[in-house]
Amino acid sequence: MKNVIAIIPARYNSTRLPGKPLRKINNKPLIQIIYENIRKTRLFSDVIVATDDIRIFDAVKAFGGKVEITFSKHKCGTERVAEITKKLDADIIVNIQGDELFITKEPLNKLIHAFSEPDVSVATLIHSITDIEVAKNPNRVKVIFDKNNFAIYFSRSPIPYQRIDSDIKFQYYIHIGVYAFRKDALQIFASLPQSRLEKVEKLEQLRLIENGIKIKVVKTDYAGFGIDTEEDLKKALELKKNNY
Repeated sequence: MKNVIAIIPARYNSTRLPGKPLRKINNKPLIQIIYENIRKTRLFSDVIVATDDIRIFDAVKAFGGKVEITFSKHKCGTERVAEITKKLDADIIVNIQGDELFITKEPLNKLIHAFSEPDVSVATLIHSITDIEVAKNPNRVKVIFDKNNFAIYFSRSPIPYQRIDSDIKFQYYIHIGVYAFRKDALQIFASLPQSRLEKVEKLEQLRLIENGIKIKVVKTDYAGFGIDTEEDLKKALELKKNNY
């Protein structure tokens, strides 16, 4: 790929964990840890934090990171990413959530490599699971896909529904919230209004599905680790102590 840029959308007013990007692990704010991890992969020509909050802006500047202020009324992080990349020279833009603390080079490299296929305009990561209780958790987004590995649907519900009398052992897949776009596909996404299913499930990727834009799913061994609650933060601290 000619020019691949990573954007980390970060907002302060998280409902379940206010001030999340500035919460600290080992005396570093989360946003600094993820920023430094992404830089270390050496996969990107640039890494930029996109935020609408001056506190996050100042924190990123303080540790020497690149950051830009965005419009405050965006409906989702991807719209924030689209705003700042509109003026950038980029072929592929990777949207990495500011709480994917443990993501490594390998899954990101696989995600970028998906664009070697000319019919791929959007791609995202998925991970297989065997625990049905995880599949039932609405905070873990499930995905089903076709034989060519393009997403059919994402849901907070377990999909597909498995009948009690079915003897098929189905492999569920969890969506990991890291997206990659060709620049024109990202701008198309941002130009579309929120879709009906997007509003119902509160999943921004459904805006693409409802508008007939295909999403390539890329399987990875990386299981993902989003930080949404105080408990998640405590768990992340323990994992960091144990050199996860």
